[in-house]
Amino acid sequence: MEKLDSRASIKRRLRKRIVVLDGATGTEFQRLGMPVGACPELWCLEHPAAVKEVHRAYAAAGADIIYTCTFGANRTKLAQYGADDARKINRELARLARASVGEKTLIAGDIGSTGRFVEPFGDLAFDDAVAIFKEQIRGLIEGGVDLLVIETMMDIQEARAALIAARESTDLFTICTMTYEKSDRTLNGTDPVAALITLQSLGADAVGCNCSTGPEQMIELIRAMKPYAKVPLVAKPNAGMPRLSGKKTVFDMDAKTFASFAGAFAEAGVNMLGGCCGTTPDHIAALRDETTDLRPIPPRRKSLGAVSSASGFKILNVEGPLVVIGERINPTGKKALQEELREGKLSLVRQMAKDQERQGADLLDVNVGVPGIDEGQTVRKVVGLLSTISPLPLVIDSSRVETIEAALRLYPGRALLNSISGEKAKLKKLLPIAARYGAMFILLPLTDGELPDKATRRAEIAKSVFDKARVFGFTKDDIVVDGLAMTLASHPEAAVETARTIAWCAEKFGARTVVGLSNVSFGMPQRKWINAAFLSMAQAAGLTMAIANPADEELMNVRAAGNVLTAKDRDAASYIRRFSEITLEEKPKQESLSPEVRVRAAILDGNREDIVPCVEAALQAGAQPARLVDEVMIPSIVEVGDLFDQKRYFLPQLIASAETMKKAMGHLEPLLQKGKAGATNKGTVVLATVEGDIHDIGKNIVALLLKNHGFRIVDLGKDVPADKIIAAVKKEKPEVVGLSALMTTTMVKMGKVIEQARGEKLITPFMVGGAVVTKAFAEGIGASYAKDGVEAVRVVERIVKKR
Repeated sequence: MEKLDSRASIKRRLRKRIVVLDGATGTEFQRLGMPVGACPELWCLEHPAAVKEVHRAYAAAGADIIYTCTFGANRTKLAQYGADDARKINRELARLARASVGEKTLIAGDIGSTGRFVEPFGDLAFDDAVAIFKEQIRGLIEGGVDLLVIETMMDIQEARAALIAARESTDLFTICTMTYEKSDRTLNGTDPVAALITLQSLGADAVGCNCSTGPEQMIELIRAMKPYAKVPLVAKPNAGMPRLSGKKTVFDMDAKTFASFAGAFAEAGVNMLGGCCGTTPDHIAALRDETTDLRPIPPRRKSLGAVSSASGFKILNVEGPLVVIGERINPTGKKALQEELREGKLSLVRQMAKDQERQGADLLDVNVGVPGIDEGQTVRKVVGLLSTISPLPLVIDSSRVETIEAALRLYPGRALLNSISGEKAKLKKLLPIAARYGAMFILLPLTDGELPDKATRRAEIAKSVFDKARVFGFTKDDIVVDGLAMTLASHPEAAVETARTIAWCAEKFGARTVVGLSNVSFGMPQRKWINAAFLSMAQAAGLTMAIANPADEELMNVRAAGNVLTAKDRDAASYIRRFSEITLEEKPKQESLSPEVRVRAAILDGNREDIVPCVEAALQAGAQPARLVDEVMIPSIVEVGDLFDQKRYFLPQLIASAETMKKAMGHLEPLLQKGKAGATNKGTVVLATVEGDIHDIGKNIVALLLKNHGFRIVDLGKDVPADKIIAAVKKEKPEVVGLSALMTTTMVKMGKVIEQARGEKLITPFMVGGAVVTKAFAEGIGASYAKDGVEAVRVVERIVKKR
């Protein structure tokens, strides 16, 4: 039986005051004897008295909600320690939490990362990730938790997988919090507003952030999310940033200072507040005292018209400029695209997406309807590609229910579905699918056997479809009504009736609208003029969005002018910028570029599919393999690193470019060896994640980038004892040793490795990095510091040059 009383209890508390969450547990368990490197979940099962002591201390401090000690209790992480019954472990730890604090304190089943990136950003298949989290959630439910919390997520797609697993398993109140870098984006490049839009639409009951930063920066993240939040906001900051004191990692922010930020958090709009790394029961007690008289600001919205991607979002503001949906990724009438999709290639899709983004599209329409292909498989490939190369949110366009569901399940954002009509069979199937995945949808005002040519009938159908959609929780902010542009050649009143439909939606019904511009001019000469005039007519009637080709210069110019004339371009800023800059110059087509420039472009775009043909073309044009590597490929991957530093590229683009480079190097390697030139071995680097830490994503990225820059890599893996690292240094005699750690509890091992190396008279330079590592910490243990993979390459090259 679901704990409906728990959901109601949480909501009652949220209305009255800021709900207080617990603080860190790992450091508390270490204080009670948990050794560094132990599996926390297994240690907790073996030491129930220590677990009860920590849980009770937080409850006594005033925490309303206690997290179970199950952060890493998924099968992927437990397997690293030889444990294989995730469900049982979660069940027992949930029961232990309940036994610790009784029924008055709420118990949250804690769900953390698997430590792997999820499709399309990594090698863990999306549905496999969902299954992993479902197994954990079943155990937590059996253990009697009152709610679920998905926390410390770096990858929005993994957060989605966990949230879908929760929603497909239970109706328990579910919190979802991401962890953000100093750039105010996750490691994968998701900003807090995009994450909020994605997660609240998918069914999270509260959204927020935890770890990685102290209170001051986290307040700004909450402030950024509040204007768009339909759900309560959550914050669990660290007690400042970690530093090394002797051989221990410490956090400097005391309880009084930590709690002093409570007022600023409340003003920013937080509704649930606790602590992460470095916080103790004293911090939570002080926080409870400071929040007692603070009144929470409830969510400001009941609904939100917005879409998102993994690295961007678009608020569909009816008072804002006309939104352009790029129409080109549609095989209708495009033989070249049809052939590529049949062959499983995506080069044209990539090019069309990049072109439309550059030309000013706000969203990208995606249609893969080609006879004879597996549409579900193809749309997953296309959605996966676009999610890694473009920040533009997607419009999923298909007449097949199965294709739509496949795309919506995988898409790492909130999509717009094109479309749902009044046709009974599709309406019955598509409304629950759109609701399940939190999508907005285009409402097409037609029914079985009826394509209405009058605005009045379209209005009747639109109201009827919306009434059915309301049953699934949709509001008018979640729909966009299609004005239904018909062909002038056969319907002389078509444009007038479409304008009337748009005006009715804007003035009476209160919904956003969209039209496919090119439909109206079909069969007419000089179509571009009709399309442009029709756009002006529709904008004047209140049009919100248009499906169009952003490469159409006349259309985009009319759109810009229309935004000014309808008072949707404040101070004509966008219009002036458009016509005062050179923005309409066409990018040269791939075919017109020299072979070497195409190699560079493929690396910059992370185009793994086309890199080998590009390299082959360069070789056939006379490029020498060594020169191609040294003068084209290496500078290109360095440029990618610069773009990453500038926050113009994020982790998915960085990985894609690095893997493209790796593929090119693999193709050239036989030629380089034959010619005894190129790909010069700059030296050896030994890499390892230190003992007790099973996180190796960052280390693997460093390895890939260093290989691309000509270094030989000896990767010792994760959870590596100091003795094994020292033995590798003696054997390999590397130029540099790179150590990685993600957790504050394991970063101290870095210092012990270096201390042991120096004790054995080894003078090899060390480089350290990881989410919790700082430059001050690195200097304190006698190592160089690299904040990410790109900087790691520069640090290693600097060390090698100096030596």
